[in-house]
Amino acid sequence: MSVRTRDRLGGKAAVVGIGATEFSKDSGRSELKLAVEAVHAALADAGLSPADVDGLVTFTMDTNPEITVAQAAGMGELSFFSRVHYGGGAACGTVQQAALAVASGVAEVVVCYRAFNERSGRRFGSGVQHREPSAEGAALAWNLPFGLLTPASWVAMAAQRYLHAYGLTPEAFGHVAVVDRKYAATNPAAYFHGKPITLADHAASRWIVEPLRLLDCCQETDGGQAIVVTSVERARDLPHPPAVIAAAAQGAGRAQEQMTSFYRDGLTGLPEMSVVARQLWRTAGMVPGDIDVGILYDHFTPFVLMQLEEFGFCVPGEAADFVAEERLPLNTHGGQLGEAYLHGMNGIAEGVRQLRGTAVNQISGAATALVTAGTGVPTSGLILGADG
Repeated sequence: MSVRTRDRLGGKAAVVGIGATEFSKDSGRSELKLAVEAVHAALADAGLSPADVDGLVTFTMDTNPEITVAQAAGMGELSFFSRVHYGGGAACGTVQQAALAVASGVAEVVVCYRAFNERSGRRFGSGVQHREPSAEGAALAWNLPFGLLTPASWVAMAAQRYLHAYGLTPEAFGHVAVVDRKYAATNPAAYFHGKPITLADHAASRWIVEPLRLLDCCQETDGGQAIVVTSVERARDLPHPPAVIAAAAQGAGRAQEQMTSFYRDGLTGLPEMSVVARQLWRTAGMVPGDIDVGILYDHFTPFVLMQLEEFGFCVPGEAADFVAEERLPLNTHGGQLGEAYLHGMNGIAEGVRQLRGTAVNQISGAATALVTAGTGVPTSGLILGADG
């Protein structure tokens, strides 16, 4: 491992503002408009103005350049701007970048944002339609000719192996879908508000790529989400209790590819998330039992189970029972399966709400939240904690 010790970032910065657009299937406006709406909402929530912002972070996939968002949102000079690669794996990485900038004094107030028309515009679930030649894309050439064209098909390979290795059936994945939709059903912001499901509903949903059914796959969403990060000291003077960034980490495993890491020693885990987990636990000085709520990236249900196992909440092969028994409050906003697919940024916002005590499905006494980003790709994670 390249990182063997606790890092020095934990406790230096905090999330002080969260803001989002509505989550829809047809926003009717540009991705830039969505980004600016989310940024303005997050700043208003933080009690700050665009003039206070001197840093911006987003995803490499975002179509809204930092300087364009700064101009459209009414910001002034920027001393820091950054982007994080690998799709949904970037979510918590944007907050890590913001925290690094704040902790080092490079910037004082950094806004992380993500906005897209992922349903009415480019639909990621449709898979590879066109790709310019690149070293990064070369790995896909080993899979595309054989019909592995979509994210669901890439995940299905690992999901099938997971079921075989532990003697499980696809019902194991259904527990994640049921829990997510249970929380979405009571969340007015969720697309599936008022629409819980049962295991029977999961089993009756159509196959997408065996062993994945429709209800194992996240939805597609138009919308935007923004997060405001500043120092813990400044945070204490702002309207809401700060969500302190107790730890932030990124991780890529050996033989890492984007969603097609099929040539590793095994397919039943997520080595990249193991890298993140070890660093989060080290830096925060915590263990799984210290976490009050888990917001785990859920673009596909099997990878939620594998994440729980990588983080040590349960032993390999037992995560389905762990979820079914609800031993840890999980994706209390409904997740990407139930609330919205915002590349994980809406999950960070839910972690903040839980610590503030303002979540729709509030967990009593929640003081720590684990948030993770996209799986199957180089990824990232956060542990958020209440101040003091």
